[in-house]
Amino acid sequence: MDRRTRHRIVSLYDSHLQRCYIRSKLASDPVYAATAALIAGSPLPLLDIGCGIGLLGQYLHAQGHRQPYLGLDHDSRKIAAGRMAVRRAGVDAVMSLQHADVADLPPMHGNVALLDVLHYLPAERQPALLRAAIRHLAPQGCLIIRNVLREPNWRFHATRIEEFFLRVSGWIPGGAQHYPVAGELRAPLENAGLEARIEPLRGWTPFNSYLIVARRRD
Repeated sequence: MDRRTRHRIVSLYDSHLQRCYIRSKLASDPVYAATAALIAGSPLPLLDIGCGIGLLGQYLHAQGHRQPYLGLDHDSRKIAAGRMAVRRAGVDAVMSLQHADVADLPPMHGNVALLDVLHYLPAERQPALLRAAIRHLAPQGCLIIRNVLREPNWRFHATRIEEFFLRVSGWIPGGAQHYPVAGELRAPLENAGLEARIEPLRGWTPFNSYLIVARRRD
């Protein structure tokens, strides 16, 4: 994404903290481009579970994605900021944000995104969220997960330090609860009949992030 487009997206938000966050994410985090590539040409809507301030939706629209986008998050402050940005961008016709808990997902089927969400739930709730996401996956849809995986390396420890500051800053109330290993994510997906691919997705960040892409078997 070019600098002018990044600046336009940043300008949609009021908070200085949010603007700094967005500027950094758009410049260094590869998850937005990876998601755009995975759903390019798909006629399906996108359900973004744990959407935060709706940054993925803004990125996709700026990159020419015109299918409906529905973002859900339990943090009402982030949803309010995201809705204001949607109105300012004039994308109300295709982009919507709702305040909702992961246990109360709307009756929508399409592509599904779970970006950096699972580790904020306790271990016992993570499989349930994965199953809920799978239920909202259309037959030709793609489930896109980005998450930190628990591994004995320096990237994982760097991630834990970053998560500590996210918690104490109030950006993520409650903070990380459980970092899964790869098998904890692969098993529920494959048990539901999906083929899953897991690969690193770190970009210029030091974090132990992985991309998990799952589709229904033919």
